[in-house]
Amino acid sequence: MMRQEEAVHLASSSLLVVLLLLLTTTSTCSARAAGGTNNATTRSSASGMPEEQEHHKAAALIVFGDSIVDPGNNNGINTIIKADFPPYGHDFLNHRPTGRFCNGRIPTDFIASRLGLKEYLPPYLSAQPLEKHDLITGVSFASGGTGFDPLTPRLASVISLPDQLSMFHEYLGKVRAAAGDAKAAEILSRGVFAICAGSDDVANTYFTMRARSDYDHASYARLLVEHAASFVEDLIRAGARRVAFIGIPPIGCVPSQRTMSGGIDRGCSSGHNEVAVAYNSGMVRELAALRAKHPGTLLVFMDIYGFLYDMMMHPRSYGFAESTRGCCGTGLLEVSVLCNGVTSSVCHPVGDYLFWDSYHPTEKAYKILADFVFDNYVKLII
Repeated sequence: MMRQEEAVHLASSSLLVVLLLLLTTTSTCSARAAGGTNNATTRSSASGMPEEQEHHKAAALIVFGDSIVDPGNNNGINTIIKADFPPYGHDFLNHRPTGRFCNGRIPTDFIASRLGLKEYLPPYLSAQPLEKHDLITGVSFASGGTGFDPLTPRLASVISLPDQLSMFHEYLGKVRAAAGDAKAAEILSRGVFAICAGSDDVANTYFTMRARSDYDHASYARLLVEHAASFVEDLIRAGARRVAFIGIPPIGCVPSQRTMSGGIDRGCSSGHNEVAVAYNSGMVRELAALRAKHPGTLLVFMDIYGFLYDMMMHPRSYGFAESTRGCCGTGLLEVSVLCNGVTSSVCHPVGDYLFWDSYHPTEKAYKILADFVFDNYVKLII
C-alpha cells in the first residue's frame, strides 16, 4: 500500500485545483427558524431559542464531520475551504454568511430545533465566546473538507476527525467549569452524538486527487470503514451513549461529480457511487459489531443514500425543478471560493434547486432530508 508521505507528494500538484472545485460535502443553511414550535419559557439566547425549555428530547446535540454539518469552524483556520462570504448565507438570518456551505441552515440546525434545543447549532470554534446555554446544549466540531482517510484533512488543511475528538474533550472541560460535573455527565448519557463524513474521501482524495491509487474501489471502501469504525469506538470510549452515524450519499450524482466524471451527458459517476455503497454496507456490519460490544450504547446507522438518490432522480416529487446543477453560477463546478459574490450569480427562485452550489444542497433540500433523518433514525435514540 502507498505510504501516506508518498501519497501527499503525489497529490500536491493537483491540490489547489481540487480544493477549489470539490471542497466538501453537501450542506444547507437557512434564514429563518424552521421546525416545530418548542415549549418555550424565558429569555432567548444568541442562538434564537429560549434559554430554558420545559421539554428537551435530548440533553445536547454534539456533531463531528465535514461541510454537511460545519457551521463555521473553518472560518478561523488556515484553509481555502471556506464559505464565510456571499452568496453563502443568501437566505440565512440577515442574509449573513456564517461559514455554512449553503444558502441557509444546514441539517444539524434543523435537528437541534426538532430536539427542542435551539434554532442554530454553533461552531465550537466560534469567533465570539459561546454563551452558557449554547455551550451546554451542544456544538459542532465539523470541518468542511475533512474525512476518515487520514490523508483527506492533511491535503485540505482542515480539522481531522481525531482532532475534532480532542476538541470534544476540551469542550467537556468547559462544560464542567460552566455547569458542573453533573451537566457534563448528562450530555454524555442523554446527548445525541452525530457523525457525518466520508464524501470528501471518495470525491476528492480518491477520485480527483488519485492519492490512493494503489487501492481499488473495494479496498478503499474498507480503508474508510476501518477508520470510521475506529472513530466511533473512540467516541463511545469517551462516554457517548447515543450515537447517530450518517452514511455516504450518492456522491457520484452531485453536480460537480457529474461534470467531472459523468461524461458528456453529465450522468451520475458509477465509480463514486460504487465506493459509497460498499462503504455503507461495511459500516452497517461494523456498527452491528460495536452494538454487540457496547450494549449500553444506542447506536444507529442513518442510511440517506436511497432517499437522496430518489430526490436527485425525481426532483419534482419533492418540489424541485433542477437537480443536476447548483444554484450558484453555472452550477457545474462552483463551490466555496468559486461560488462568490463577484463572479457568480444566484438562481431565482432558489427553491427550485436541489443544490445550492455544485456540491451542497439548498436549505430547502436539507430541511426535507433532516425531517427524514429525524423521523426515521434520530427518534430511535432519544
